[in-house]
Amino acid sequence: MTGEPDSRIDRWLETDLDEWTRHVLHRHFDPRTGSPYWLRKAGELSFDPRDITRYEQLTEFGPFVLDELRHLDPVELVPLAVGRPVTGRIWESGGTTGSPCRVFYTRDMLVHRGVWRRWSFVTEGFQPGRTWLQATPSGPHLIGNGIWEVSELFAGRVHSIDMDPRWVKRLVRAGDLRGADDYTDHLVDQMVSVLESGTVDYVNTTPALLRALLRRSPEVVAALSGVRLSGTQLTPAMYRSFAAALDGGICGYSYGNTFGNAAGLPTEDEGRVVPYVPNYPQVTMAVVDREDTRRTVEYAETGQVRLTVLHEDLLLPNILERDQAQRYDPCGRWPSDGVANVRPLQRIRSAPEGIY
Repeated sequence: MTGEPDSRIDRWLETDLDEWTRHVLHRHFDPRTGSPYWLRKAGELSFDPRDITRYEQLTEFGPFVLDELRHLDPVELVPLAVGRPVTGRIWESGGTTGSPCRVFYTRDMLVHRGVWRRWSFVTEGFQPGRTWLQATPSGPHLIGNGIWEVSELFAGRVHSIDMDPRWVKRLVRAGDLRGADDYTDHLVDQMVSVLESGTVDYVNTTPALLRALLRRSPEVVAALSGVRLSGTQLTPAMYRSFAAALDGGICGYSYGNTFGNAAGLPTEDEGRVVPYVPNYPQVTMAVVDREDTRRTVEYAETGQVRLTVLHEDLLLPNILERDQAQRYDPCGRWPSDGVANVRPLQRIRSAPEGIY
């Protein structure tokens, strides 16, 4: 699999969201084959989820309490339709506001994510069969799976570095900004060591880390054929500065986290609007009123990002993200809303994003 079109993308984009919602709910709430977590929850709900017929009715669940994912066995969220024992890898969130949340990705879920990322590579202009540097969180963080996505799905060769974003967040919380800077320098040292070989075409990293690399070695960045940015901290001003520094190279980007992702679309208004569309239909996003999270704001209005995960093997309705964004109208180019100009809801020392 390289840069060829993938028929799965067309099939997913043609999916009726109401029909998909019914399918996923019946799978997770089937008494015989549903997920243990949701079968237990069904008794606490004031409605039968199998009576839901439209996507908009998912608001009846209310916001999903992420704290449950800090204590729950992730396998409890996997339907019994997936054979037991469940084997594979458990992924963790960054742990910005406490201990990490944990989820299990089945093989189908990993392929779904990988196929969408490959679609992004192709539409942004990245070429298969090239050499990449993966400079992102590693270990339990799902973004590190980009190594597999590039090597197996895009015929690439991948260098990587060690990166623990939680350590930087811990230093920032403690007020040790010098220590945080020292760790960032350590990461940039690893990147420069690889990039100075001159054999790397593309870098996959975070906006904060690319900014640090650019300050240290602008000539190394200018020599790249492109970078792909992942995370939540890409402002329009940062995008414009990166695009200029790449000297004609590609600047691609995506937004998301452990639970779901959105692919970047070309910037608009001379780089002042940085839009994203979700990995439909398994991932959808809404921009809602912070005071009434059931209410979607108007297009171009800013609100809180609400994420809904509708995988056959993972159901997480109405996650209220720590991010705000503009509601983005894809004008018929996408079957759902998008988001644009994502940034943190608030910046406080107790919940720093650090280098991610």
